[in-house]
Amino acid sequence: MKEKIIYFPGLNGLRAIAALAVVVSHVTLGLGNFGLDPYIFGALPEGKPRGLALAGYGVSIFFVLSGFLITYLLLAEKEVREISIKKFYLRRILRIWPLYYLYLAIAVIIIKLSGAELNLPSLLLYIFYAANIPFILEAGLPFLHHYWSLGVEEQFYLFWPWVVKKINRWIVPLIIVAIMILVGARVILHFFYSDTIIERALQVTRFHCMLLGALGAILYKQRHVLFLKITNNKVTQVCCWLLLGVALVNKFHFASVIDDDLISLIALCMVIGQINVRHRIINLETGVFDFLGKISYGIYVIHPLLLYGLQKPLAQIQLSAPFNYITVYVIVVAGTILLAWLSYTYFEKFFLKLKDRFTVVKSSASREAVQ
Repeated sequence: MKEKIIYFPGLNGLRAIAALAVVVSHVTLGLGNFGLDPYIFGALPEGKPRGLALAGYGVSIFFVLSGFLITYLLLAEKEVREISIKKFYLRRILRIWPLYYLYLAIAVIIIKLSGAELNLPSLLLYIFYAANIPFILEAGLPFLHHYWSLGVEEQFYLFWPWVVKKINRWIVPLIIVAIMILVGARVILHFFYSDTIIERALQVTRFHCMLLGALGAILYKQRHVLFLKITNNKVTQVCCWLLLGVALVNKFHFASVIDDDLISLIALCMVIGQINVRHRIINLETGVFDFLGKISYGIYVIHPLLLYGLQKPLAQIQLSAPFNYITVYVIVVAGTILLAWLSYTYFEKFFLKLKDRFTVVKSSASREAVQ
């Protein structure tokens, strides 16, 4: 009998949306480097160009997805046998490290060749998955600022599998209390100790987003009635898609201190809506979304260097203003997708096959493996 593979439909679509949101946001912030007006979305109070808020929201979606999937798989493994922490870390290493360090090495070479400053203390932090620290201190390296989120995620998984392994009965209240403390601390800091390093550290190191995803995984696995009633109904799903649509056009704003938290809640509801199928409003279980979601890690990692490499050639294109903008967005996004596909097909896949050797509960990020 063929072993059942855990697969959640539609989640590659959410990965694709999150990854492309980050790319589009970073293109917008870099429009001036392409010889285009960087103020097409207006200006911030301090005078800097206003970009799209998609990058931060996209990362929050990634965090929720990661917390949900990793926790669900750990719980599934726990049902079969005791969780193997060693195998968990080997799987993480084989999935994340190869492309992480390859891109890091290429970025360092280009930093040196371009004559930009290479801050060695910051580089050490990148090497040891602490990229969120130079990001918080505004001492990040060129082409590597986005690595902060990978640092946050890997730091979370230094302790999270141990929590899932050791704690049973009290894990739900523990997560709820932890989320309340982290969000509450950030709100208090925002109103009473604004613009401090501690506030920025809590804004960047969003463990609570991954904890929210983890909470969703536990409640979904338990088939918690109230949780499913709230998240898996058409009214909730319509509201979530409307709010996501507003975010995509840069109009989502409730209170800056909790905007990302609300996006995380929206993301969790959308996760449940996609995998339960019945109350889907928009079906993300399509070939295009499946493909883009499968290569989303590469899309996220690779795009800053492509943005840098395309600046001069695209700045030479002389078209009417609207077409210049369209050309830049299309070429950067298409080029990023192409490079991510090449990376996945000819580099990452080798390590993913090795990763399968340390898998206790079989799962798939793509529908191809379950068809």
